[in-house]
Amino acid sequence: MSDPETGRPIVAELGRPETAEETWARKDTARRARREHQTAFNLVLALIASLGIVLFLVAVVVRPDQAVDRSVDYRQVAQQADVSGAELLVPDLPSSYTSNNAEYQSGSARGVAVWTIGLLTPDKQYIGMHQGIDANDTWVADQLDQKQATGSRSIAGTKWTVYDRRDEGKGAGNNLYALVTTSGKDTVVLAGTADQKSFTTVATAVGEELDR
Repeated sequence: MSDPETGRPIVAELGRPETAEETWARKDTARRARREHQTAFNLVLALIASLGIVLFLVAVVVRPDQAVDRSVDYRQVAQQADVSGAELLVPDLPSSYTSNNAEYQSGSARGVAVWTIGLLTPDKQYIGMHQGIDANDTWVADQLDQKQATGSRSIAGTKWTVYDRRDEGKGAGNNLYALVTTSGKDTVVLAGTADQKSFTTVATAVGEELDR
């Protein structure tokens, strides 16, 4: 229905035509409502996109408790290392033992040349072999978190000093159990989380290398 005098439509709620100010206010309120709705819609889209990114990262990023499948040929690394006046130990281990790290450093923080092999046992436990060339007591203590020896044992004719920290649990990190021996200018530290059987296997292989 229109107002006969102005020809403008009559607003039912008002019983008369809108004034110019009322028309402007109504349209402005409608514009604000559309903007607020669009803002809320955009916020929902942004949240959905962020959640998608998080789910993607969770799916593809390796979790800390997952083992990284990275195999390293420590024999080849030893052959290619630039070593002077020393022979790097290359223990002959069963094929069920793999390596995830092999590195030769000509000088550590203590001035000791170090050959390191990271070994994974058949049950996916870790043993690190550290060969210190012309090593000193300070270097050995650094490898073992300054802990005291807990005993000694002989493995295939080689005498090893034992550092057993299994009672400390996770507090010992990768040094739950360690064996140390010295032959000539070579000091070898075996340290890791593996069981006695695996340590015996690695220690036997290392001892054979030291006897050559």
